[in-house]
Amino acid sequence: MRAALILAIISIFVPHPIMAEDNQRLPYISANVLDTCKIETLGLAYPHSLKTITIFSPNDNDWHYANGVVMTVFKDVLYCMWQSSRTDEDSPETRVVYSYSRDEGLTWSTPRVLIEATDSCYYTSGGWIASADTLVAFVNRWPNDIQPIGGFTEYMYTADGNTWSRPQPVRMADGKPMNGIIEQDPYRLADGRIIAAVHFQPGLHVSPVYTDSAIGYKGWKKAIFEGHDRGKQSRELEPSIYQQKDGTLVMVFRDQSSSFCKIASMSHDRGQTWTEPVVTNIPDARVKQSAGNLPDGTAYLAGCPTKAKRRWPLVVLLSDDGICFDKGILLRAGGDDLQSQRYSGKAKTLGYNYPKSLVYKGKLYVAYATNKEDVEISILTH
Repeated sequence: MRAALILAIISIFVPHPIMAEDNQRLPYISANVLDTCKIETLGLAYPHSLKTITIFSPNDNDWHYANGVVMTVFKDVLYCMWQSSRTDEDSPETRVVYSYSRDEGLTWSTPRVLIEATDSCYYTSGGWIASADTLVAFVNRWPNDIQPIGGFTEYMYTADGNTWSRPQPVRMADGKPMNGIIEQDPYRLADGRIIAAVHFQPGLHVSPVYTDSAIGYKGWKKAIFEGHDRGKQSRELEPSIYQQKDGTLVMVFRDQSSSFCKIASMSHDRGQTWTEPVVTNIPDARVKQSAGNLPDGTAYLAGCPTKAKRRWPLVVLLSDDGICFDKGILLRAGGDDLQSQRYSGKAKTLGYNYPKSLVYKGKLYVAYATNKEDVEISILTH
C-alpha cells in the first residue's frame, strides 16, 4: 500500500516524457518552405495586404534604445509597450513606455512613461492582460543587487488607459510574490484560464505557469515541467504558446544551447503538466519569438527562422493543424527593407528584434524593435 502511494505521488510530480503519440504531434516545418540560399528573404514573398507602421523612431534628443515591444487591445484602443534606455540594453535607467492608437494601428500617440527606473532597480516590459473594464500592464523589476541576475513581476492597472495604479507584486496561488520575470504574451484559453511562462530565480529558469484569475495578477501556479539546466539559466528561454486543432497546447522556446532550432513542449491538460522539451526542425535565430492562433484556428509562428544569429528576415509560418508548418509569409526582409541603424549602443543587434503578436479584427499584428531603436508593427490581413 505504501509503495503504491509513493508511486502515485511520484507520478503526479514527474513531467510527462515524450510518448510516441506526442512525437507525432511535435511541430515541424515541411521541406521547401524556406530557401536558405536566399539570405534576405528565405525565398518568401510579401503579401498584398501587408502594412508596416512605425510607432516610434528616435531623433538625436530621444532615448535611442528600444526592445521588448508588445501590444494589446482594450476598449477598442490598441496599446503598445516597450523598454526604453538612453543608449544601452538593460542600463540602470531602463524604463517602460507605452503608446496607443485609436485607428487600428495606423497612427500612434507620443510615447508616455509607464514606470521609471529607481536607484535600486530598472524595469522592462512584461506584457498585458485586458478584461472588459480593466487593463493590466505587467512590468518586470530587475533589482541591482541580485546575483545571478533575476527579477520579479509586478503589475499596474487602469480603467481608462490614462490613469495607472502604483506597481504591486503579481502573486502566486499561495499569496507569495512571483519571484521571476514573466514572458510577454500570456495565452488565454476559451474557458478563461491564462497560460504563461516565468523565468524564476535564482537566475532565469523557465517554467510554464497558469491561473484561473480573470485578470492575471494573482493565483498563479507552477506547472509540472522540467527543462534543461545550464547553471544560471535554463536551456529553454522566452517561450510563446499556441494551440493545435485537438486542443493540445504547444509551448515553443528559444534554445540557448544554439541548435538554432525551436524547442517545443506540449500539454494535454490545460497547462498543468508539460512534456519533456524537445528540439524541433523549425529554424530559429536564437531570438525571442511569438506564437498564437488566428480566428479560424490556424497556428502561426512569428520570428526569424534562420539557423544563424541573423535577425532577418521577419517571417510568419502557418499551419492548419499546428503540427506541420507548410506555408511562410514575408513581413520584413534584409537588404533594402532593413533601414540603417542610426545610433550605437551595447547589445543593439541589427534586424527585427523580439517580435510579439496580437490578433485583432481578423488581422495579425506583429510588433518588434528594428535595430533595437525603431518601434514598428507589421499588419497582415489573413
